[in-house]
Amino acid sequence: MDFFDNHKKLFTTAAAFFIGLTLLVAVIPAFETDKINQPLPGAVPLSPAAQRGKALYVANGCIACHTQQVRNVDMDKVWGKRPSVAADYAMDRRPDLWHNTATLMGSERTGPDLTNIGNRQPSKDWNLVHLFNPRAVVKESVMPAYPWLFIYKDNPAKTDIIVNVPAAFMEGKTGKYVATKKAMDLLAYLQSLKQVELPDGTTAPEFLYKKAAAKTETGAGGASADGAALYTANCQSCHQASGEGLPGAFPPLKGSSVVTGDNLELYVGIIMNGYTGREKEGFGPMPNVGTTANLSPDEVTAIINHERTSWGNSAPEVKVEDVKRFMEAAKLSAGQ
Repeated sequence: MDFFDNHKKLFTTAAAFFIGLTLLVAVIPAFETDKINQPLPGAVPLSPAAQRGKALYVANGCIACHTQQVRNVDMDKVWGKRPSVAADYAMDRRPDLWHNTATLMGSERTGPDLTNIGNRQPSKDWNLVHLFNPRAVVKESVMPAYPWLFIYKDNPAKTDIIVNVPAAFMEGKTGKYVATKKAMDLLAYLQSLKQVELPDGTTAPEFLYKKAAAKTETGAGGASADGAALYTANCQSCHQASGEGLPGAFPPLKGSSVVTGDNLELYVGIIMNGYTGREKEGFGPMPNVGTTANLSPDEVTAIINHERTSWGNSAPEVKVEDVKRFMEAAKLSAGQ
């Protein structure tokens, strides 16, 4: 019983037990997990600019409203092609000795998940306008604006990166807002967030709790999906609810010859593979929305028919079988 009366022995034993238990339960498993959990073969390390952008993302508390995890539930299919796996986070490391690893998986979705935002919305123009004032591109957004990331200039230099801020948000100013280095760093980080393909032969986890598709009235083109809802989810942030786009940033669909014309192959190709070539007109490249969102022929048809019959457009509706044929051709042309 002398052991319990000797405080040195008692506290030394308790400390040794605590240290040993910590090593067994926390430290050693952490090292073993670090060895086992390797990045996916296609994962790309963050560039120096993206690293600085990540620090800005952390410093401004973006994790409070945005997650970076695609859960294995069917409602999360809009955020990525597959549920997230442990290897997606294997490249997360502490930035230096004094800062811990920033865990950015998040737990709140006041705003959308950003796991695959680099593929879903890669547009430099859209992201910069959105950072300047989110209401400029998403009217209902509750995200705070970050105007301090931009500088107003009456006469921007040729090397300045001009932000196409709509006139309604210029407060009567006639100059231009240009992006600072910090804005470009944050943009680099957002554009780096891309879900990596799993290695060949690896089965992706399934999305669970799938809901039975609601019965909807079949349109003239044979599409049963809700074109208006799909447009809102995949197209509206750039082309706007009015279909008028944003001058100097995103082209209008209202009265567009591509939307109302007869070249369905071109139309479907733009949706599936994106489009560049209108930069001289001030419009940024369009991402491959159909491929990124994994849209089905029925869904693409519904979107097209919604656009062809909205905002004063009165073009004939297209058929699912025709869209499906051109989607397959678009995949072949993209080498998929």
